[in-house]
Amino acid sequence: MNVDILGLGPGSADCMTAGVSEAIQNAELIIGAQRLLEALPACSARLVNEYRSDHIADILKESGAGRAAVVLSGDTGFYSGASGLLPLLDQAGISWRICPGVSSVQALAAALGESWQDWRLCSAHGTGCDAVEQVCCGRSTFFLTGGPVSPAELCRELARAGLGELEAVAGENLSYPDQRLRKGTVEQLAEEKFGPLSVLLVRPAPLPPDRAPGIPDDRWIRGDVPMTKQEVRTVILAKLAVQDTDCCWDVGAGTGSVSVEMALHARQCWAVEQNEKALALMEENRKRFMAWKMRIVAGTAPAALDGLPVPDAVFVGGSRGALKEILTAVVSRNPEARVCVSAITPETLSAACVEMESLDLKTEVTQVSVSRSERAGRSHLMKALNPVFLISGERA
Repeated sequence: MNVDILGLGPGSADCMTAGVSEAIQNAELIIGAQRLLEALPACSARLVNEYRSDHIADILKESGAGRAAVVLSGDTGFYSGASGLLPLLDQAGISWRICPGVSSVQALAAALGESWQDWRLCSAHGTGCDAVEQVCCGRSTFFLTGGPVSPAELCRELARAGLGELEAVAGENLSYPDQRLRKGTVEQLAEEKFGPLSVLLVRPAPLPPDRAPGIPDDRWIRGDVPMTKQEVRTVILAKLAVQDTDCCWDVGAGTGSVSVEMALHARQCWAVEQNEKALALMEENRKRFMAWKMRIVAGTAPAALDGLPVPDAVFVGGSRGALKEILTAVVSRNPEARVCVSAITPETLSAACVEMESLDLKTEVTQVSVSRSERAGRSHLMKALNPVFLISGERA
């Protein structure tokens, strides 16, 4: 048996390549989703409605056909069912060849008259997709959509994160006679309705200049809420070894200074705080520093941690007497999570060490003592800030 894996393009017959059309005419059996079978030109092949890779492989093995084809939408190399089907064909000893089609990326770029080589490409169809994270890459982001995740749903997610003013364009029924492009802001498109054959392009979110951790203290909106100082923040991020693939938690986030710094360097950060004044300041600082990947959670830990994504790095800046429960919640979600607790009193230092060691975390204590210069007449004197203990831990 020889099997052709055919990419039909966005769906209309106009987008099928000559090679795909020839393979369709030569096939004895063609398998694919019903929508794609209905788009085929007239042919003599037996048509079978099936889109699941394992079922397609079984049908091919049992068919007895000498030449068969599997039709897939778009380009076979772009979020295609081909990736799951090919290993099954190899296991069954079935020979195959691929005829790629036109992708929806190409179709949208052509309709817009743009080059897509610098776009970020991702799928929100049948897979988890953090739209906020994607648009913070500094490039226009193309989203495949489908099922419950429509362009409007993605736009609502972005608008909730404060990115409602971003420019976007949705492509609906690309390559069909009723093709439609809808342009507007994310906030405007969030109120629209779209058909199932739609994609979304979002222009990049504004980002602050890339810099090392440690934003100066005088740039923050503080009010009367305590704030972790610049030098201590840099050590916290270093102890947690925050990476761009990490999901971070900041428990007892205060003004959000640590949360913002985490969000600017990590994949995402969830800032948990119960004080209403602090929550308002956090939102202001989040916008000021364009920390769009920072999500604010109003509530008291550990209860407020339920439902958050699994963390890779966790900072506990305030626990209100629930340190044991918070650390237990962290370790239960991810035993390999890296943890850092700040303390300004010996009692909190002692409790943090005891609780971390009881959870089998390798514990290290660092004292950060900072003095800053202050002008005194024509001279400068060094003024000490309160020392801070950082208790960091992770599984040995």
